[in-house]
Amino acid sequence: MRSLVLNRFFTQYIFKELINMNMNSVYKTIINDYVKDSDKKSNSEIIKDIYSYMLKYYRNEYIYQNTIINKLLLGKHSLNTTTALTQIPISKSKADFILINGKAVVYEIKSELDTLERLDKQIKDYYKAFKYVTVISCEENFNKLYDLYGNTKVGISIFTKRNTISNRQAPICEENYLDYKVIYDVLNKKEIDEILLNYYKKLPTVSIVFYYKVCYELFKQIPMNVLYTMFLKQLKKRNKIDENIFSKIPYELKSLIYFAKISSKDILKLEKFLNSNYGG
Repeated sequence: MRSLVLNRFFTQYIFKELINMNMNSVYKTIINDYVKDSDKKSNSEIIKDIYSYMLKYYRNEYIYQNTIINKLLLGKHSLNTTTALTQIPISKSKADFILINGKAVVYEIKSELDTLERLDKQIKDYYKAFKYVTVISCEENFNKLYDLYGNTKVGISIFTKRNTISNRQAPICEENYLDYKVIYDVLNKKEIDEILLNYYKKLPTVSIVFYYKVCYELFKQIPMNVLYTMFLKQLKKRNKIDENIFSKIPYELKSLIYFAKISSKDILKLEKFLNSNYGG
């Protein structure tokens, strides 16, 4: 299917190539197939055209993720108080999107291009590390989702045909399945050390061979209600981005740049690329 090439476009690899002025074959192919009068347009205009096409005809995971960034992170919250995470391994699943402010909500994206086949297993995995889970999907899937999760603690949101996010069922706190080991594995070593240091006021002095095991034994002795707050505090420190820089990023690229962790130098390169004409 020719449109599958669109899945490859809004990725960090492609954009790093483009901002370094290495014209990319995926970009060329998409322009040839989906953009009219490209020689007369800037790269910024072309990207808007590609995004508009996908918004109408090919709403893949990136379109959903970018909409959540724009409508929820930026529209309802702020970069100063809220952190977004993506592709976080939780047990045997990967969370598409997590939004953390006063609480943390896992958003499992099921676009028009996805099936609901693994959804129940994914939700069960997410509840091992987070208290709130919402499934976000298209209008066509609402009845299926309501049959599965209506009047449960799982939230249901719909990415409407008007490209808004409609909250049809708010997620309710579920803390019965929180699992020490799953939470432990979400964190990196620095974050684990900070939690243990904050709680015990010192770190274990054992050889590196036994360090992981000893840390976990200490970790699981922290009361879950205390630990969960510390867990979210650590995750909120991830993905910090300068609000002034981010405000200059076009709507279509917000999600891509938010998760890219690119430098100020790369932002300047991006601006130069966007402002330049595709046709030279």
